[in-house]
Formats: sequence, C-alpha cells, structure tokens
Amino acid sequence: MRRRPRTAAAVLLGLLLTLIAASPALAAGYRYWSFWDGAGGTWAYATQGPSTARPADGTVYGFRFSVSKDAAAEAARPRAAADFEAVCAGTPAADGRKRVAVVLDFGVPEDAPGGERPPQDAPRTACAQVAPEATAAEALASVAKPLRYNGAALLCGISGYPRTGCGEPIADQEPGAAAPSASGSASASGSASAGSGGPSAGLVAGIAAVVAVAAAGVWQSRRRRGR
Repeated sequence: MRRRPRTAAAVLLGLLLTLIAASPALAAGYRYWSFWDGAGGTWAYATQGPSTARPADGTVYGFRFSVSKDAAAEAARPRAAADFEAVCAGTPAADGRKRVAVVLDFGVPEDAPGGERPPQDAPRTACAQVAPEATAAEALASVAKPLRYNGAALLCGISGYPRTGCGEPIADQEPGAAAPSASGSASASGSASAGSGGPSAGLVAGIAAVVAVAAAGVWQSRRRRGR
C-alpha cells in the first residue's frame, strides 16, 4: 500500500515535466498592424485603438506591420522617426482643421503572409489634415486607403496590405516567426494583444492543476496513515 503514493507522485511528476517541455510549442506570435503614439518624439505602444483615439493637432501616430510575440514589450516600432515637423512641414495649418502626422511601416518580407510582400521597403509618411473631432482611424483613412477591418473592428490591412489575415497566431516553428525582425527592438496593432513570451495561460493552468492533484494525493495518503 505504501508504494501507491510514490507511484502516483511519479506519474504526476511525469505529467508536470511533459507540460513544461511542451511550453515552447505552445508559445505563439501574432502577425498584425501595431499602433504607436509618437508623443515627445519617441514611439510608445498606444494605450487605445485608432478608432477611439482622438489626436490633437500636432500628434504623430505610427503603424507597423510585423510578427510579434508580445503586444508591447516585444513589439516592433516603426522604423521612421516620430517627427511631426518632418512629416507635416509642407502642410500649413488651417482653421477648423487639425494636422496629424502618420507613419506607415509595412515591415519586412520575413513577416509578410505567404504569397505577399510589403508594398515598399522604407516607411511611408503622410500628413493628414482632418476635422477637429476626427479619430486616429479617420486620419489614417484620409491618407492610406483602402483600410480593412474584421468583425471585431480590429485593423487588419492598410493601403491594401496584407490582402488577407488579421492578427492570426503564428507558431514558433513557422518561418519568419522566430523573433521580431530587424528594426527597432521589438515588433507590433491596431489592437491585437499577444502572449508575453512566457508560459501560456493554458500551461500555467495545467501546472496548477497537476500541483493541486499532487497535493490532494499527499493529503489523502497522510490521512489514511493516521487512521
């Protein structure tokens, strides 16, 4: 009878090690457009989506397409400077309008969906001049049509790129998804969030379940011995 707890513990330990070993395969990146705020001349991952952000005159926004493992810490920044003056110098201020500098970075070929390539290598810039109440999405639409959204209002394509797909998970083993590509530190949306690069929620839950079962087994074993 004393061997049973040890056998059960060995089985549980095996399950735990299997879950841990499987964790790299569970990790995934995401291919999508990220959304960046260029306040102060430095790119920072936007805290709200382009459809709700209402920029003031003089704002700089960036959009970067890439494969990312994490929505903020590992997201690839636009490869052009967050410089309002450089983008909008040729667009004079106008009454009843505001100017928003837009930087579009279509990313690198390694991050492109199968059968597609970025429409251009270098980032594109444009100065949107829109109504005072316009959102970042409206400013983007004024200079980079056509835009494509999915049913959840996630920004999927800018200027027709990419033609298909929207924030889909990319397995680590898939070519081009091993790490954020060249460029700026990290990679890429309009509002998609990816995992953190650590254990997935499913893995953590699995480990917790194994630990709980193991603890219950030990408790039951001690209880029986005490009778």
